[in-house]
Amino acid sequence: MEFKQFTPAGILKPYVRHYYLFESDANVEFEDTVFPSGDMEMIFNLGAGIWESSVKDQFVRTPPVELWGQITKPLSIKSKGKHTMLGVKFYTHSAAYFLDDTIGLFNDQVYDLGDIIGKTVKTLHTQLLEAKDINSRIALIESFLIQKLIQNEKKVYKIDKVGNMLSTIKSNATENHLSLIARQHNVTPRYLNKLIYQYTGLTPKSYNKISRFQLSLQLIGKNADSLTAIAYNCGYFDQSHFIRDFKSFTNVTPSSYLNNITPVNQLLLQ
Repeated sequence: MEFKQFTPAGILKPYVRHYYLFESDANVEFEDTVFPSGDMEMIFNLGAGIWESSVKDQFVRTPPVELWGQITKPLSIKSKGKHTMLGVKFYTHSAAYFLDDTIGLFNDQVYDLGDIIGKTVKTLHTQLLEAKDINSRIALIESFLIQKLIQNEKKVYKIDKVGNMLSTIKSNATENHLSLIARQHNVTPRYLNKLIYQYTGLTPKSYNKISRFQLSLQLIGKNADSLTAIAYNCGYFDQSHFIRDFKSFTNVTPSSYLNNITPVNQLLLQ
Protein backbone atom coordinates (compact mmCIF):
# COMPACT_ATOMS: atom_id res chain seq x y z
CA MET A 1 0.00 0.00 0.00
CA GLU A 2 1.19 3.51 -0.78
CA PHE A 3 -0.40 6.74 0.42
CA LYS A 4 0.67 10.19 -0.81
CA GLN A 5 -0.71 13.64 0.03
CA PHE A 6 -0.74 16.71 -2.18
CA THR A 7 -1.25 20.38 -1.29
CA PRO A 8 -4.07 22.26 -3.06
CA ALA A 9 -3.49 25.34 -5.19
CA GLY A 10 -3.61 28.70 -3.42
CA ILE A 11 -7.21 29.57 -4.27
CA LEU A 12 -8.43 26.22 -2.88
CA LYS A 13 -6.31 26.08 0.29
CA PRO A 14 -9.12 27.49 2.48
CA TYR A 15 -11.43 24.72 1.28
CA VAL A 16 -9.36 21.57 0.67
CA ARG A 17 -7.28 20.06 3.47
CA HIS A 18 -5.34 17.97 0.97
CA TYR A 19 -5.61 15.61 -1.99
CA TYR A 20 -4.39 12.07 -1.59
CA LEU A 21 -3.46 9.14 -3.78
CA PHE A 22 -3.95 5.63 -2.43
CA GLU A 23 -2.44 2.79 -4.47
CA SER A 24 -2.25 -0.93 -3.81
CA ASP A 25 -0.58 -3.37 -6.21
CA ALA A 26 -1.35 -6.42 -4.11
CA ASN A 27 -4.36 -8.37 -5.29
CA VAL A 28 -5.56 -9.04 -1.76
CA GLU A 29 -8.85 -8.93 0.13
CA PHE A 30 -9.24 -7.32 3.53
CA GLU A 31 -11.76 -5.74 5.88
CA ASP A 32 -11.27 -2.63 7.99
CA THR A 33 -13.17 0.02 9.90
CA VAL A 34 -13.20 3.75 9.16
CA PHE A 35 -13.55 6.09 12.14
CA PRO A 36 -15.12 9.58 12.32
CA SER A 37 -12.72 12.28 11.13
CA GLY A 38 -14.92 15.40 11.11
CA ASP A 39 -14.23 15.86 7.39
CA MET A 40 -16.04 14.86 4.20
CA GLU A 41 -14.36 13.43 1.12
CA MET A 42 -14.79 12.96 -2.60
CA ILE A 43 -13.03 9.83 -3.87
CA PHE A 44 -12.41 8.91 -7.50
CA ASN A 45 -11.84 5.18 -8.07
CA LEU A 46 -9.40 4.86 -10.95
CA GLY A 47 -8.32 1.23 -10.58
CA ALA A 48 -9.85 -2.19 -11.10
CA GLY A 49 -10.27 -2.99 -7.41
CA ILE A 50 -13.60 -3.19 -5.61
CA TRP A 51 -14.57 -1.38 -2.42
CA GLU A 52 -17.65 -2.09 -0.35
CA SER A 53 -19.10 -0.26 2.64
CA SER A 54 -21.55 -1.46 5.25
CA VAL A 55 -25.18 -0.41 4.80
CA LYS A 56 -27.67 -1.80 7.35
CA ASP A 57 -25.32 -4.68 8.21
CA GLN A 58 -24.78 -5.63 4.56
CA PHE A 59 -21.83 -4.76 2.34
CA VAL A 60 -22.65 -2.72 -0.75
CA ARG A 61 -20.24 -1.90 -3.57
CA THR A 62 -19.21 1.75 -3.60
CA PRO A 63 -19.68 3.81 -6.81
CA PRO A 64 -16.86 4.96 -9.15
CA VAL A 65 -17.05 8.49 -7.69
CA GLU A 66 -17.80 8.47 -3.98
CA LEU A 67 -19.04 11.16 -1.65
CA TRP A 68 -18.31 10.27 1.95
CA GLY A 69 -20.73 12.01 4.28
CA GLN A 70 -19.81 12.82 7.84
CA ILE A 71 -18.95 9.55 9.56
CA THR A 72 -20.21 9.79 13.14
CA LYS A 73 -19.78 6.13 14.12
CA PRO A 74 -17.53 3.24 13.02
CA LEU A 75 -18.10 2.24 9.38
CA SER A 76 -16.99 -1.19 8.14
CA ILE A 77 -15.44 -1.48 4.68
CA LYS A 78 -14.18 -4.32 2.45
CA SER A 79 -11.60 -4.24 -0.29
CA LYS A 80 -10.36 -6.65 -2.93
CA GLY A 81 -8.15 -6.24 -5.94
CA LYS A 82 -5.63 -3.61 -7.01
CA HIS A 83 -6.51 0.00 -6.28
CA THR A 84 -5.82 3.52 -7.49
CA MET A 85 -7.90 6.05 -5.59
CA LEU A 86 -7.64 9.82 -5.80
CA GLY A 87 -9.33 11.63 -2.92
CA VAL A 88 -10.24 15.17 -1.97
CA LYS A 89 -10.37 15.75 1.78
CA PHE A 90 -12.29 18.89 2.70
CA TYR A 91 -12.23 20.82 5.94
CA THR A 92 -15.17 20.15 8.27
CA HIS A 93 -17.33 22.95 6.87
CA SER A 94 -15.96 23.34 3.38
CA ALA A 95 -17.67 20.50 1.46
CA ALA A 96 -20.75 22.73 1.75
CA TYR A 97 -19.17 25.22 -0.67
CA PHE A 98 -19.40 22.59 -3.42
CA LEU A 99 -22.72 20.86 -2.63
CA ASP A 100 -26.26 22.22 -2.79
CA ASP A 101 -27.90 20.03 -0.14
CA THR A 102 -27.94 20.22 3.64
CA ILE A 103 -24.79 18.32 4.58
CA GLY A 104 -26.47 16.26 7.30
CA LEU A 105 -28.41 14.37 4.60
CA PHE A 106 -25.22 12.47 3.74
CA ASN A 107 -24.20 11.39 7.25
CA ASP A 108 -22.78 7.87 7.74
CA GLN A 109 -23.13 6.84 4.10
CA VAL A 110 -21.07 6.58 0.93
CA TYR A 111 -23.04 8.16 -1.91
CA ASP A 112 -22.67 8.19 -5.69
CA LEU A 113 -21.48 11.74 -6.34
CA GLY A 114 -22.80 11.47 -9.88
CA ASP A 115 -26.34 11.17 -8.50
CA ILE A 116 -25.81 14.33 -6.44
CA ILE A 117 -23.92 16.62 -8.81
CA GLY A 118 -24.80 15.08 -12.17
CA LYS A 119 -23.11 14.66 -15.52
CA THR A 120 -20.20 17.02 -14.87
CA VAL A 121 -18.61 14.78 -12.24
CA LYS A 122 -19.07 11.69 -14.44
CA THR A 123 -17.27 13.53 -17.23
CA LEU A 124 -14.52 14.44 -14.76
CA HIS A 125 -14.12 10.79 -13.80
CA THR A 126 -13.64 9.84 -17.46
CA GLN A 127 -11.05 12.60 -17.87
CA LEU A 128 -9.18 11.40 -14.78
CA LEU A 129 -9.02 7.86 -16.19
CA GLU A 130 -7.51 9.24 -19.41
CA ALA A 131 -5.00 11.59 -17.71
CA LYS A 132 -1.39 10.40 -17.77
CA ASP A 133 -0.04 11.55 -14.39
CA ILE A 134 -1.04 12.74 -10.93
CA ASN A 135 -0.36 16.42 -11.68
CA SER A 136 -2.74 16.36 -14.64
CA ARG A 137 -5.37 14.63 -12.55
CA ILE A 138 -5.15 17.14 -9.71
CA ALA A 139 -5.36 20.01 -12.22
CA LEU A 140 -8.60 18.53 -13.59
CA ILE A 141 -10.08 18.20 -10.09
CA GLU A 142 -9.07 21.73 -9.16
CA SER A 143 -10.67 23.17 -12.29
CA PHE A 144 -13.87 21.31 -11.40
CA LEU A 145 -13.85 22.53 -7.79
CA ILE A 146 -13.19 26.15 -8.75
CA GLN A 147 -16.19 26.09 -11.11
CA LYS A 148 -18.40 24.69 -8.33
CA LEU A 149 -17.09 27.35 -5.96
CA ILE A 150 -18.03 30.11 -8.40
CA GLN A 151 -21.52 28.64 -8.87
CA ASN A 152 -22.16 28.58 -5.12
CA GLU A 153 -20.64 31.95 -4.19
CA LYS A 154 -23.93 33.14 -2.62
CA LYS A 155 -23.40 30.71 0.27
CA VAL A 156 -19.89 31.89 1.09
CA TYR A 157 -20.79 34.33 3.88
CA LYS A 158 -22.72 31.81 5.99
CA ILE A 159 -20.22 28.99 5.45
CA ASP A 160 -17.32 31.29 6.35
CA LYS A 161 -19.21 32.16 9.54
CA VAL A 162 -19.53 28.46 10.37
CA GLY A 163 -15.78 28.03 9.83
CA ASN A 164 -15.11 30.80 12.36
CA MET A 165 -17.49 29.17 14.85
CA LEU A 166 -15.70 25.84 14.51
CA SER A 167 -12.35 27.53 15.12
CA THR A 168 -13.73 28.96 18.36
CA ILE A 169 -14.94 25.53 19.47
CA LYS A 170 -11.66 23.85 18.60
CA SER A 171 -9.52 26.47 20.33
CA ASN A 172 -10.37 24.86 23.66
CA ALA A 173 -10.19 21.07 23.83
CA THR A 174 -12.45 20.85 26.87
CA GLU A 175 -16.26 20.90 26.72
CA ASN A 176 -17.35 24.32 25.52
CA HIS A 177 -20.45 26.11 26.69
CA LEU A 178 -22.73 26.64 23.70
CA SER A 179 -24.21 29.88 25.00
CA LEU A 180 -20.77 31.44 25.41
CA ILE A 181 -19.73 30.52 21.88
CA ALA A 182 -23.02 31.81 20.46
CA ARG A 183 -22.55 35.10 22.29
CA GLN A 184 -19.05 35.47 20.84
CA HIS A 185 -20.53 35.21 17.35
CA ASN A 186 -23.62 37.33 18.01
CA VAL A 187 -26.16 34.57 17.43
CA THR A 188 -28.51 32.54 19.61
CA PRO A 189 -27.44 29.04 20.74
CA ARG A 190 -30.32 27.58 18.71
CA TYR A 191 -29.21 29.34 15.52
CA LEU A 192 -25.58 28.37 16.15
CA ASN A 193 -26.60 24.72 16.40
CA LYS A 194 -28.78 24.94 13.27
CA LEU A 195 -26.14 26.72 11.18
CA ILE A 196 -23.31 24.36 12.09
CA TYR A 197 -25.42 21.27 11.45
CA GLN A 198 -26.67 22.61 8.11
CA TYR A 199 -23.17 23.16 6.74
CA THR A 200 -21.20 20.37 8.47
CA GLY A 201 -23.64 17.57 9.33
CA LEU A 202 -22.46 17.81 12.93
CA THR A 203 -23.79 19.48 16.05
CA PRO A 204 -21.30 21.68 17.93
CA LYS A 205 -21.10 19.02 20.65
CA SER A 206 -20.41 16.16 18.22
CA TYR A 207 -17.84 18.28 16.36
CA ASN A 208 -16.02 18.91 19.62
CA LYS A 209 -16.07 15.22 20.51
CA ILE A 210 -14.74 14.16 17.11
CA SER A 211 -12.00 16.81 17.24
CA ARG A 212 -10.79 15.50 20.60
CA PHE A 213 -11.06 11.91 19.39
CA GLN A 214 -8.95 12.68 16.31
CA LEU A 215 -6.31 14.33 18.48
CA SER A 216 -6.25 11.25 20.69
CA LEU A 217 -5.71 9.03 17.62
CA GLN A 218 -2.70 11.10 16.58
CA LEU A 219 -1.19 10.93 20.06
CA ILE A 220 -1.82 7.19 20.35
CA GLY A 221 -0.20 6.70 16.94
CA LYS A 222 2.96 8.42 18.18
CA ASN A 223 2.98 6.05 21.19
CA ALA A 224 4.97 8.57 23.26
CA ASP A 225 2.59 9.13 26.21
CA SER A 226 0.49 7.00 28.49
CA LEU A 227 -3.22 6.71 27.74
CA THR A 228 -3.95 8.63 30.93
CA ALA A 229 -1.75 11.52 29.76
CA ILE A 230 -3.38 11.43 26.32
CA ALA A 231 -6.84 11.65 27.90
CA TYR A 232 -5.94 14.82 29.81
CA ASN A 233 -4.02 16.32 26.88
CA CYS A 234 -7.17 15.95 24.77
CA GLY A 235 -9.34 17.74 27.31
CA TYR A 236 -11.14 14.79 28.87
CA PHE A 237 -12.13 15.14 32.51
CA ASP A 238 -10.95 11.62 33.34
CA GLN A 239 -9.84 8.40 31.67
CA SER A 240 -13.28 6.75 31.90
CA HIS A 241 -14.79 9.66 29.92
CA PHE A 242 -12.02 9.24 27.33
CA ILE A 243 -12.58 5.47 27.04
CA ARG A 244 -16.35 5.88 26.67
CA ASP A 245 -16.04 8.41 23.84
CA PHE A 246 -13.28 6.41 22.14
CA LYS A 247 -15.36 3.23 22.12
CA SER A 248 -18.34 5.08 20.66
CA PHE A 249 -16.19 6.04 17.65
CA THR A 250 -14.23 2.80 17.22
CA ASN A 251 -16.04 -0.05 19.04
CA VAL A 252 -12.76 -0.77 20.87
CA THR A 253 -10.89 0.65 23.87
CA PRO A 254 -7.85 2.91 23.39
CA SER A 255 -5.50 0.16 24.62
CA SER A 256 -6.98 -2.37 22.19
CA TYR A 257 -6.68 0.10 19.32
CA LEU A 258 -3.05 0.81 20.22
CA ASN A 259 -2.21 -2.87 19.94
CA ASN A 260 -4.13 -3.43 16.70
CA ILE A 261 -3.79 -0.33 14.49
CA THR A 262 -5.06 -1.41 11.06
CA PRO A 263 -3.38 -0.57 7.72
CA VAL A 264 -6.10 1.84 6.57
CA ASN A 265 -6.25 3.76 9.83
CA GLN A 266 -2.45 3.89 10.02
CA LEU A 267 -2.46 5.57 6.60
CA LEU A 268 -5.15 8.02 7.70
CA LEU A 269 -3.00 9.12 10.64
CA GLN A 270 -0.17 10.26 8.35
